[in-house]
Amino acid sequence: MAEPLLSIRDLHVSYGNIKAVRGISLDVEEGQIVTLIGANGAGKSTTLRAISGLVRPSAGSVVFRGMELSKLAPHRVVEAGIAHVPEGRGIFANLTVYENLKLATYSRKDRDRIPADEERVFALFPRLKERLSQMAGTLSGGEQQMLAVARALMTRGRIMLLDEPSMGLSPILVQEIFKVIAEINEAGTTILLVEQNANMALKVAHHGYVLQTGEIVLAGAAEDLASDPRVREAYLGG
Repeated sequence: MAEPLLSIRDLHVSYGNIKAVRGISLDVEEGQIVTLIGANGAGKSTTLRAISGLVRPSAGSVVFRGMELSKLAPHRVVEAGIAHVPEGRGIFANLTVYENLKLATYSRKDRDRIPADEERVFALFPRLKERLSQMAGTLSGGEQQMLAVARALMTRGRIMLLDEPSMGLSPILVQEIFKVIAEINEAGTTILLVEQNANMALKVAHHGYVLQTGEIVLAGAAEDLASDPRVREAYLGG
């Protein structure tokens, strides 16, 4: 058996006295979309933040391609091959669309491949190409989400952490974003997806974990979770 691309073991994260993540273990296999679902405050975003170095675990390990990440600075985690699209998008509002994309390539050594990656991003998101010189803060919510995903793609990471990509978007745009997530995955990027819209997440994912108050309470193939009565009742509206 090949080692998982990303492996988390007995991860604990606290904010002061609040235990946000309580000893979770999970694997993300190369080439898969794995989703974390659960109510607000279940510890999903904290798990992503612990992977990308934005919060320090109090215990446990985060291993990516055989490398322990839990002591690395966030920019070193990006250099290792992990791209994080945070909740709320985190774009630079006072820079243009193009400047946002360019920033994502600062640590890349393969400068000659950047133009091809730009073309790939514009093929996925034609609307961004039309707005290259526009200030990112003036884009619509959907366009800002596209920019956040495009910027993560420009880092050329092996895995993308996506935190609530559908939040605040219209149903049509939600469909569009999930279609792009599937295309990005088919082109070879592994994805760890945190998403309130459990229905959409389980449709696109291969594997899923259900979090409750910082613990994993269910795990399995996405289609099995989608048909599990406990998941249906709690997250899929019966």
